[in-house]
This record gives sequence, C-alpha cells and structure tokens, in this order.
Amino acid sequence: MLLASLIGGIVALAGVSFLIQPQEATSFDEKQQTSFVNLLNGENFTIPDGINFVASAGIVTPAVVHVKSTISYGGTRSQRDPIQEFFGIPPRGRQGGPGMQAPVSSGSGVIISEDGYIVTNNHVVDGASQIDISLENNKRYVAKVIGTDPTTDLALLKIEAKGLPFVKFGDSDQTKIGEWVLAVGNPFDLNSTVTAGIISAKARNIGILRDVENNLQIESFIQTDAVVNPGNSGGALVNLAGELIGINTAIASNTGTFAGYSFAVPSSLVKKVMDDLMRYGTVQRGLLGVSIQDVSPELSDRLNIKFPVEQGVYIGGVNEGSGGKEAGLKAGDIIISIDGRSVTNVAMLQEMVARKRPGDKVEVEYIRDGKTFKTNATLKNFEGDTNIVKKVIPKTYEFEGLIFENLSTEQKERLGISGGALINTVGAPKWRSAGARPGFIVTSIIAENGRYKVTDAESIISTLSKLSGEEIVVLGMFNDGTEYYFEVELE
Repeated sequence: MLLASLIGGIVALAGVSFLIQPQEATSFDEKQQTSFVNLLNGENFTIPDGINFVASAGIVTPAVVHVKSTISYGGTRSQRDPIQEFFGIPPRGRQGGPGMQAPVSSGSGVIISEDGYIVTNNHVVDGASQIDISLENNKRYVAKVIGTDPTTDLALLKIEAKGLPFVKFGDSDQTKIGEWVLAVGNPFDLNSTVTAGIISAKARNIGILRDVENNLQIESFIQTDAVVNPGNSGGALVNLAGELIGINTAIASNTGTFAGYSFAVPSSLVKKVMDDLMRYGTVQRGLLGVSIQDVSPELSDRLNIKFPVEQGVYIGGVNEGSGGKEAGLKAGDIIISIDGRSVTNVAMLQEMVARKRPGDKVEVEYIRDGKTFKTNATLKNFEGDTNIVKKVIPKTYEFEGLIFENLSTEQKERLGISGGALINTVGAPKWRSAGARPGFIVTSIIAENGRYKVTDAESIISTLSKLSGEEIVVLGMFNDGTEYYFEVELE
C-alpha cells in the first residue's frame, strides 16, 4: 500500500508538470506573478511600532540600479594613415587622436522582472550609444534599449540576467495625499540612497515635456516632498509595502538641486507603457481626438461663459473622424468623468486615456447645456484608425562581446557608402579600450594578408572569424561622417 501511494503521488506530480506548460508573459503583471518575491501586504499594512521604513527599503533597494549612459561622437579627423602604421611605416606629419572622451550621464532605474527588464526615464538614456547598469551588489551589465516614450519620459531597458530582485507594481490610483512614501535612487552617484516623504499632490502638470512631437505629452505627476536630486531620475517611488507607485522624474528647483518638491510618473501609467514597449516595441496611444482645457474662472472670463461646475475639462474642439466625434462629443461640452472615475483637470483626463490602446472604448460622462450625458467613445491612433503598430527591431549579430547591426538605406545614402556594419553595443573591455565605440560604422578591415570590405553585419562576423589571433585595423566612420579607426588583436 505504501509503494502504491508513493507511485501514485509521483504519477500525479508528473501529470501536473506535463499539463502545466510555461507560457511567455505578455505583461509585467504576469511576469511579476510568476516569481516568488518577499513582498509585504499593501492593502492593510500597518506599522506596529510607529513609522518604520526598514522593511520597504530592504525590499526595494536591491532592485534599484545605477544607470550610466555614454554618448559617443566623432571628435577630430585623424591625420594618421592606419595602413602605414599597421605595416610599421613611420607616419608622415602630425598624429591626431581617435576622438575626445565621450560624455557620460548618470541616473537610476528599477528592475521590474526577474529576467532583467528595467524601467527608467527617457531623458536618462536619450541619445546614449551605450548604457551600463550597476546593481546594488556591484554586478555590472550592458543594457539594451527595448523602447522609449518621450511623451511620458519613460524607457524600457533589458539586461541579460536571471533571478534578479524586482519591485512589484503598486496601484497609484489608490494612493492618498498625506501617505508616506520612499524615494530610492542614486543622487550625485551615491548608490542606493533612500529618502522619505509624503504625497503632497496628485495629477500635477508642471510643463516640463513641452518639446514632445505632436504636443501629446502626458504630465500627471505624483508630487512628493521626499528628497530627490540629480541622479534620482528613473528611480523608484514606493509605498511602505515596498510597492512601486511611481518613477521619480523631476524636481521643482531654481538651483538644479532639491528645493522642496519632486515629481514621479504614476505606476498605473508606467505599467501600461512598459507593457506596450515589451510587447510591441513602441507605445500604443489611444486618442479621443478633442482639444481640451481646464475649467477655471480664467477660462470662464475669457470665453464669457458661466460654467455649471467648478472643476472639469472643457472641450474647445473635436477633430473630424475622431473617436470623440463619432461618440457625439461637441465643442463646449465639459467632461466630468472617464470610466466612472471623476475627472477634475486635463492632466487626469490625459493620464486615464493614455492607459488605453487604439480600439479600446471609454465611457465619457459630460455636461451639455446644464444636463449630464454619457457616451462610449472608441479611441483611435495617430492615423485615425484602431490598428496596433509594432516597431521593427533590427536583427543583431555578436562577436567577442560586440553587437553589430545592418545599416538602413537612409544611412547609406546620407553617408555615401555602399555598405557597412553598425556597432550597436561594446560589451568587451578589450574592444572598448582598443577604441571601439557604439554608433561607429565599420566599412573595412585591414589584416596582414590584405584589406576586407564590410558590406553588412553578417560579412563582418564572417571576416572577423577568419582572422582569429591576428592584429587588425578596423576602419569606418560615425553617423556624422567623421572618419575613425582603431587597432585590436583578435582572440
């Protein structure tokens, strides 16, 4: 009987393992639920011995990383002849260096899955040719940009690692003014710095994203008085349960350092943007298609209209063919709620609509001629339809820690070259010290037995593989046409 029970248990376990096949996660909710994490209960969390931030800080700190972005540029044109130097012929004339030291910016990021996805601010990595990640335990990685969204100042990065600590998403909608929060980041390159404060306001628009294309920026920040300084950008704003409720983005200051208030993108918006970037490579924006302003006494005086409410969103115009037009919205209507949630200003409305995708429906409650109505509007994309757009991610090729990709037709035409291979990432210290730079376009390689033309990424991998153990000269140019070369010995 004992043997039969043992065999039966083994068979049952095997059957369950066979039937439950792992599925690839398509959202960060699924990714976070598939891992066991030591998290506190955020719903009814109490502090028995007064306010204590130890538990929350202990959960979050290991999952907040230091982000260093390197921006490469060409520098001066070389006066040296790499062919002569390679064969030991003395150079003629003055020698020029391979370029100046590339500038480095510093910020923070938050690990949001055990397999290495990291959220940070777009302005932390904007224009970077290489992004280095340092964990709290001093492990180092080179990150790949999965996607960016300037309209929310967010970016999604990926490092190749498993079993990483991560921060679970909280619900920023449930946060309340006066609630304690922690800001975790790397101000002034001081790793793993934790500061505390309270939520001072919500749905705050401070006008820092005014240069975004199409004027579709989303600013609905959580305002706190937790100390945040340069280097905190992209770091975590968490509640006492260690749940991510925002990504620290900006400070209100005339000096560039903390002067009382800081601002974070709310987690409900962060999660939607991160899911879009992971799944599609680009953010899916659903648009209502209306021009809007805050209801205010100033607007009332300017339009010479007496509003029936003190707060809401006034529709100044409705675009032809938009979801708002098809739903029956008109200029002069005042939106007071979306999907049953009260809307008091433009920032709240923009944030709630930005959580949706083209094709999603929203219930809009509005006031017209003193009467309240409801309608359902189908959101559309920039092109005026409901299609989902996927970003085409170029194929990459790897050799000794270098990652190459093919040039676009536009790049080749602009530079006047027939081919080449773009260095996407420099992950090996040997190549980095030799002078390899992300963004450099390799057009040819000189070896002892001759010169090899590089037509695309596959051809350079093939050439480098054949030259194992040799010292070579790599020639090419940067995107601005500045010519450059470096020498390296292959393994």
